[in-house]
Amino acid sequence: MAIIGCGPAGLSAAVNAKWRGKEVVMFGTKLCSPALHKAHEINNYLGLPAMAGDNLRKRFLEHAASMGITPEKQAVSAVYPMSGYFELQLRKENLQATTLILATGVAVARPLPGEETFIGKGISYCATCDGNFYRDKVVAVISEDAHGEEEALFLAGLAQKVYYLPLYDPVGSMPENVEIIRDKPAGFSGATRLEKLELKSGRVVEVDGCFVLKEQLPLTQIVPGLELADRHIKVDRHMATNIPGLFAAGDVAGRPYQLAKAVGEGQLAALSAVSYIDSQK
Repeated sequence: MAIIGCGPAGLSAAVNAKWRGKEVVMFGTKLCSPALHKAHEINNYLGLPAMAGDNLRKRFLEHAASMGITPEKQAVSAVYPMSGYFELQLRKENLQATTLILATGVAVARPLPGEETFIGKGISYCATCDGNFYRDKVVAVISEDAHGEEEALFLAGLAQKVYYLPLYDPVGSMPENVEIIRDKPAGFSGATRLEKLELKSGRVVEVDGCFVLKEQLPLTQIVPGLELADRHIKVDRHMATNIPGLFAAGDVAGRPYQLAKAVGEGQLAALSAVSYIDSQK
């Protein structure tokens, strides 16, 4: 079994496949799960409240390592579905796998000036995860698609005021404490924490926090013929794609981009892939 991606979904898949006696090879980036690494604090993962994202990321990797699973730090440049197996093209060699799980996460757009500086210090990417930190405060929401409206409405019930910057049309109705700003973000500034959202027009908005909700694209170009749905890999309830023996899990398989969902889908994809391997014998 080959797994591309070493974030929560990929690691969950690897651990569950290994536990069921399958040979697993995993490919990942230098830093497995940058999103989890950047998470200031996670409070919605069952049984592990108030956990720093990077601490949880390291525990995931340690669990996998204890079972002999170490991500290969090399890129898979192409995947060719063959008759009964997959040919993975690496930089210096090719690898054959009976089944394949894609857990690559989603591509992240280039950050705005100051964005990386204030991650965990006012910048967040999930309102339902971090919204409670901004109760009765002033926040902004920048969204590239209509999914941001749900986040803005959620924050409106917590925050004193919400500035909503939709980078799309049209926009639905909002409550009184949500001000829609038709402008584009230029950057972020502050002392030790985020204090100001700077706009292209020159306007500066004072905020306690900002939620940056970017339109994400799946990394599916490496697999020809892979079917997409709403810019994510299309899967069924068993995490199976339209290509037999190919499964997908985590953010790349669709919203919501949540840790618990990724871990659960990784396990389900592994169980499905194990069944597929057994059916080929």
